[in-house]
Formats: sequence, C-alpha cells, structure tokens
Amino acid sequence: MPAPQADAAPAYGGYAMAYFTESNQGSGDRYALHLAVSSDGLQWTPLNQNAPVATPTAGTKGLRDPFILRKQDGTFTVLATDLKGTNWTESNQYIHVWDSTDLRSFTGYRRIKVHSLPATHAWAPEAFWDPARQQYAVIYSAHNGTRDVIMASYTTDFTNVSAAETYFDPGFDIIDADVVTGVNGMNYLYYKRDHALYGAKSASLAPGAFNNGTYTGPISHGGTEAPVLTKSLTGTTWYLWGDTYTPNGVFYAWQTNDVATGNWAPVDQRTYTQPLNSKHAGITPITTAELNALKAAWGTPHWTRMKSYNHPDRYVRHLNYEARIDTYPFDPYRDSQWKTVPGLADGAGISFESVNHPGRFLRHSGYSVLLHTNDGSPGFAADATFYPTPGLGASAAVSYRSYNFPTRYLRHSGYKLRIDPLSPTSSLGDRQDATFLLTG
Repeated sequence: MPAPQADAAPAYGGYAMAYFTESNQGSGDRYALHLAVSSDGLQWTPLNQNAPVATPTAGTKGLRDPFILRKQDGTFTVLATDLKGTNWTESNQYIHVWDSTDLRSFTGYRRIKVHSLPATHAWAPEAFWDPARQQYAVIYSAHNGTRDVIMASYTTDFTNVSAAETYFDPGFDIIDADVVTGVNGMNYLYYKRDHALYGAKSASLAPGAFNNGTYTGPISHGGTEAPVLTKSLTGTTWYLWGDTYTPNGVFYAWQTNDVATGNWAPVDQRTYTQPLNSKHAGITPITTAELNALKAAWGTPHWTRMKSYNHPDRYVRHLNYEARIDTYPFDPYRDSQWKTVPGLADGAGISFESVNHPGRFLRHSGYSVLLHTNDGSPGFAADATFYPTPGLGASAAVSYRSYNFPTRYLRHSGYKLRIDPLSPTSSLGDRQDATFLLTG
C-alpha cells in the first residue's frame, strides 16, 4: 500500500521519520539518512543514537530531504536530494535511491537521473502511486528556465524513469511539494512559496491538475518550508509539519479535523518534539510490529533531553558549567543531552550526568544548579540526587524534588536552574517553572 494513504491508516500503529541533521553552528551537521519513530506522530524517538543509518557513497556523498515511500508490495524505497551542505547554486540532475524491506537494512543504493534540464537541481524528491498510470510519480523541485516548479518523472522500479514533465506550475516560484492521495476522492499537494506553506487540491493526479487548486492562505511560523502531511491513526485529525528554512532548523506543527477546509491551527509545542537537529523530514505510517522491530534493531537513545513545560521552545543545558534553559537549537547541542543514572545518594532517585562532560553532574550549591565533577563525597551525592514526581504544573509531565532539601524542587528562574521551596499550593507559574518534559 503506498504511503501516505489516508484509507490505510487503521492498519498502522506508528510512524517512521527520515531526516538529515544540521545544528546552528555546524557541530551536528550530518548529511546522511537518519531515522526516528513515533507511536502518535508527535513525540519522536531518534534511532541509532541519532547517528546515520545509511550514507551515500556517490555523487556529492551527502543527502538532504530524505523521503520514505511504502510501495505497492509493502516494501520501502528511500529517495533523497543529492547535496552535501548548502551550496544552493550546485546543479545536479540526480537523486539518491535505496531499497529496503523493513527500514532495518538498505540495499540497492543507486543514483538515478530524473531530468535533463540544464544548470538546475532536483531537490526534495518524493513519490506516490498513480493508479491511473499504474506507475509511481517521482516529483521534485527544479528550475524550468523561467521559475522553480515541481517536475515529475514516472517509474515502476525506481531505476528507469520516464522523461521529465512539469507537474505543478501555478505561475510563480515554488518548491518542496508533498502529495497525499485518495482522501475522500480528493488529492492534496502542499508546497512552499516565499517563506510560507500553501495547499492545493485536485480530484486528478495528472500533471497540471493542481495548478489552479490552491485553497489555503499562507501557513507559517517565522519562515517555513518542507511541508509534510500526516493523519492521526486514531482519529480525524490531520497534522501539517513545516521546517524553518534556515540552518537553525525547528519543526512547527499545525492541525485540522478536515484537510479539505484548509483551516489549520497551531499545535501546542508541549505536545510534540522533533528528533535532535532534524531537518526536512519525510514521514510514513508503519505497523506496531515494524516500529518495535526498528527500536530493537537500531536502539533508542541512552540519553535524554529536558524541555521546559512553560517555555517549550527551551531545553535544559549547561553553559559555562551553569544549568539553564535556552532556546533550541544551540551549539554545542550536546550541552542539552543528559544521562539519567540511579541517584548518587539514593538509588530510588536519579542523578543527571552530562553526556559531553562525563563525570560531571547537575548539583545544587547555594540553591543554584551547577555542573560539577563528582568528587565522591556524601555531600556531593546528596546535592546531585533528585526524586522524580508528577509534574507540579502538569501531572503528565515531571518535576524533580531535591534529596537533601525535600521541600525544594528543581525549577528555572530568569532562565537559570535552581532549587526553591514549592508545593501544590504555590502559584501556577512557579509550579510550571518546576515542570519538565523528557524527550529524545
């Protein structure tokens, strides 16, 4: 069954996301295929410790914009832009392709030439099954000599493709098309124009059918690209993902109960978390068995990140050995990765060890929270031990009570972490300052 395919959703139990990584100063740049999984399509768990699962060996030897297609036979094909880095002037008529039976191994790596247009690119390739043609349409962004449009080449094997033809040209520059087929007899194509996302709809999948079908206004959060449409597996909700177009990539999400209306509302950032440093994702539904097999094969992170509940764009990190919450993304990004270990003073609690400074732990000193080297003393162990409790500001989240000052909780104040006396009768703002969401 092709993906995404709205009427196939009840068979699935989760999602797989393909992405590459960039961080705002470059320490997290990995132009290779990464995978994450989610049971709800909102909270994502990176696999393989957020390291690549496949890397191109030809062309630029780097990729951007990976996309996962579930083919008619139930196996997968992965497509990606052949580009390493951000040289947008580089011309390339090829895309990367892998085959996979299960997303646990990737075979048949090849590059395929999708067009013969001079001096232009083939960005953000995606594919869908066109039942009228009995072929897959491979769509991608290219410049036709006048403007950026969406081109299409057709294939049955992702090795041999037809001559390229213009698929979507509304008369102005556009890139990054994402197509969902067969939703109550309608097909949807979302794309980027300028710094926003728009949607078009058509009953036909033929080239040109979407040209006059734009039905939404601009959808954006400070400049957005790379639209991805997904449908809830348990209800009528549709989600639209978008990626900020700068290297400081942050995903934002919108939702609607009827994709046909084009009315999208922002999703609360508390409810979703992108994989660390992820950029320009492709999302496809998978079965529960496939999700569990992917976790078993690739492993889940041995580290965690802590997102502020009331400032969900900020994460706990250390900076100059002080603990604070800062707006994601930042470099060094490993400053926000924590290994939770049994409490140094009491195994019923936990302690937070820095991933990039092993042996250093979060501990309070004068009620401020710092990153210090474990000196082995009972006093250090006590200062570095916390008890997880239901979140003071939201019971589904978590708060951390100090081991040796049991009326005090870990909280942020002026974006710096400290421990302060808190209780269920404290102000809601103070309780939310002491509430965190654990993510990968």
